[in-house]
Amino acid sequence: MKSAMDSQIGEECNGHSLNNSIEDGGTQLPGHTETDRLQQNKDTVFFRDGVRRIDFILSYLDDKDGEKKQERRREMEANLKKAGLELETEDKSDSDDLKTYFLKIHAPWEVLATYADVLKIKVPFKESDIPHGQDVPLEWLSRPFRLPEKVMRPQPDYFTSPFDKDKIDFFLIKNQDTFFPPSTRNRIVYYILSRCPYYKEDRKETDKKGIKRLLNNGTYTSAFPLHDCRYWERNTNEQCESERYHLYKNWARFLCFYKEQPLNLIRKYYGEKIGIYFAWLGFYTEMLFFAAVMGVICFTYGVLSYDDNLTSKEICDPSIGGSIVMCPLCDKKCSYWKLNSTCLSSWQSHLFDNEGTVFFAMFMGIWVTLFLEFWKRRQAQLEYEWDLVDFEEEQQQLQIRPEFETKCTDQRLNRITQEMEPYLPLPKKCGRFCLSGVTVLFWMLLIVACITGVIVYRLAVYAAFASIMKDSPTKKIHLVGSLITPQLATSVTASFINFVIIMILNFFYERVAIWITDMEIPKTHLEYENKLTMKMFLFQFVNYYSSCFYVAFFKGKFVGYPGNYTYMFGKYSRLRNEECDPGGCLIELTTQLVIVMTGKQVCGNIQEALLPLLRNWWCSRKSRKNQYSRWEQDHDLQNFSQLGLFYEYLEMVIQFGFITLFVASFPLAPLLALCNNILEVRVDAWKFTTQFRRPVAAKAHNIGAWQEILNVVAILSVVTNAFIMAFTSDMIPRLVYLYAYHPGSEATMSGYINNSLSVYDISQIPLLSTPEEGAIPAWFNGSFITTCRYRDYRYPPGHQRQYSHTMQFWHILAAKLAFIIIMEHVVFVVKFFVAWLIPDVPSEVKARIKRERYLIQEYLHNYEVEKLKIQLSQSFIIEAKPEVCTATDKHDVLSECL
Repeated sequence: MKSAMDSQIGEECNGHSLNNSIEDGGTQLPGHTETDRLQQNKDTVFFRDGVRRIDFILSYLDDKDGEKKQERRREMEANLKKAGLELETEDKSDSDDLKTYFLKIHAPWEVLATYADVLKIKVPFKESDIPHGQDVPLEWLSRPFRLPEKVMRPQPDYFTSPFDKDKIDFFLIKNQDTFFPPSTRNRIVYYILSRCPYYKEDRKETDKKGIKRLLNNGTYTSAFPLHDCRYWERNTNEQCESERYHLYKNWARFLCFYKEQPLNLIRKYYGEKIGIYFAWLGFYTEMLFFAAVMGVICFTYGVLSYDDNLTSKEICDPSIGGSIVMCPLCDKKCSYWKLNSTCLSSWQSHLFDNEGTVFFAMFMGIWVTLFLEFWKRRQAQLEYEWDLVDFEEEQQQLQIRPEFETKCTDQRLNRITQEMEPYLPLPKKCGRFCLSGVTVLFWMLLIVACITGVIVYRLAVYAAFASIMKDSPTKKIHLVGSLITPQLATSVTASFINFVIIMILNFFYERVAIWITDMEIPKTHLEYENKLTMKMFLFQFVNYYSSCFYVAFFKGKFVGYPGNYTYMFGKYSRLRNEECDPGGCLIELTTQLVIVMTGKQVCGNIQEALLPLLRNWWCSRKSRKNQYSRWEQDHDLQNFSQLGLFYEYLEMVIQFGFITLFVASFPLAPLLALCNNILEVRVDAWKFTTQFRRPVAAKAHNIGAWQEILNVVAILSVVTNAFIMAFTSDMIPRLVYLYAYHPGSEATMSGYINNSLSVYDISQIPLLSTPEEGAIPAWFNGSFITTCRYRDYRYPPGHQRQYSHTMQFWHILAAKLAFIIIMEHVVFVVKFFVAWLIPDVPSEVKARIKRERYLIQEYLHNYEVEKLKIQLSQSFIIEAKPEVCTATDKHDVLSECL
């Protein structure tokens, strides 16, 4: 095997056999026409010799006053050469802008083998003989959605084992140049770059280390691995991979929205971490389909039961709703109004607040559990297929962040490795943690202050809208004039203002969260991402959901009653707490949810897709030039930062919160999310394929801290939806009236409106709340109206307990609490039963994992035995003939023991 491997050392990707002994420095080999051809067309991923592959690119500008930067670069490049890497520089005169130098880096076999052993990278040693799963029945139904097998499975399945430099002949090394795929090569090179020092040998300065610091101080302008080809055409050399082209053709185009994702090719090209993200996003989108269908059914039920809504009919009836005079909704500026003015909002509320909504809220509680449990199974399957079963977080724990090594000068003995390592003393850690906590608390209070400001705006502006619209000037507006009411105008404008504040605060939150996390100096990349994830989600949770929580659980709950209203900052502030109209606050929660959720998705898609189109058009024009080199093409693309996936996850998890926490108020939310995600998958794919430089490959076997966040949101969603149905919706008061307080033998909703409104004596309204003379409508003057109605269950004037709560109020409150308890217990019992019933790892995957481990152990055993046989036979040849007589016995005994 070793001799066969050595015979192929000189082979390279373009099929030319060249001498592998190339000196460092990138000098050309004489007499090669391939070299001349590559100089004419620089769209290549190889050095000038056409043999050594470019594994990484560093770019820099030669500043006039950059002597320090030049010195850093000299030391850095010298140390890279000492580490075994081979370098080649492209002069600025050959670049498109005549200003940028490009340093090409190649990792030879010895470097790759050494660091593959250090990083315990798994490599193939035998092609797998475990058959794939059996064909699915009615597979022909899914053929239109499937991609070619070569795209779905770009390489055969192998048995793999962590690379061991001492067992090099154990692995399937047909060609050393292509044994490690480009994603593994750039991962190894980046590992070296992130730890390579740039100080002189005689002056060791621990803080002068790593490519990240050199990028921050401007010594280098960029660092990135190369794409393998242009995305719109194959590589000119057919023997070289064109994986970027296949990804664009079969994945990144929107016309492929109905096709499955080539997850194996994504993983092979970008690494497991990005592959897991797209696998999760695709699975989440698939599961949204079922929630969207159920939401449409619920909404359709509301539409079909439109004519059976007796409550709205009574509100709109001139003899019922038109004869009920309501008390003013604000002090001074607001006047008495008739109930039938809310006719339209009551009909709109019925579309979302009906019997089907209760069922849908319970369904979504179960759907969340199914989504999380089935994702665990899908994740376990990917772990097996992508060879991540034995991947443990402890492997990442051994890879300390260079920033931690730089900033932590104290050393201590690691009990596990028995080596000295940097650490952060407890007093410093506590101090940084306290400062971080105070900063987080301050910014959360700032969010609350902004939400309070929006509430004050609602209270102040409602009176202004009521004053402006008292003579109904909007009625003259064609078609939409009759739809505009003070409540609607206040709700819509406040929602838009709240959305603008959310987007502005997001700009600051991202920077604050990163600054806080950097200040804490996490030890590993995994710890850094988890801490940043928790802080950022906490900020976003309060930012996006605060207004929805206010409308759902606070608005209209602390109003008081005429003569004893509750004010936000005391009676003298004249900011009376908002009331819900007779149609309930649910329709306003729906409005808030639609504006914030839809606005966020639209702004996100514009930012992600439309704005880069101009940049893409300009770069594609330049990249069609033959002299526009591969490294220049990628240099002009956007940099994919280490936190690139973080923002993608955050966007989807915030959306997940919208469709679960408040879905009872808007059953069509999953449908909006589904439409957005179908576009999101292809937009993200298009960005990765065409707009971003190729990211450094990274491993991950799950979605990290986001899994726990999703679990918390899933549990919280059951509670919030139960409270929305109980306290925000009018479902419980209607059911109590229907079965307990309806007069007569037949249970109908007739008379519910009159029953749900209390009576107040107009003469007892305080002067502070009495409408101004100019605000009183013409129909009220001259009428003999002595009472007005308000939304509550209180005794009428003249009763010995006037204006105190009736027994019906307490019955309804008890029914609401009982509904919450019953709904939560039913949903939680079903959730836990479903979670127990569905195993996290499919039984087939468990069996295949055990089978593969057994076979791997068997192959390793046979390899060691054969190796010992060869060693013993070689030693016996040297020994004397009498000793050879006992060799067979010794060999048999040793083999038997093994």
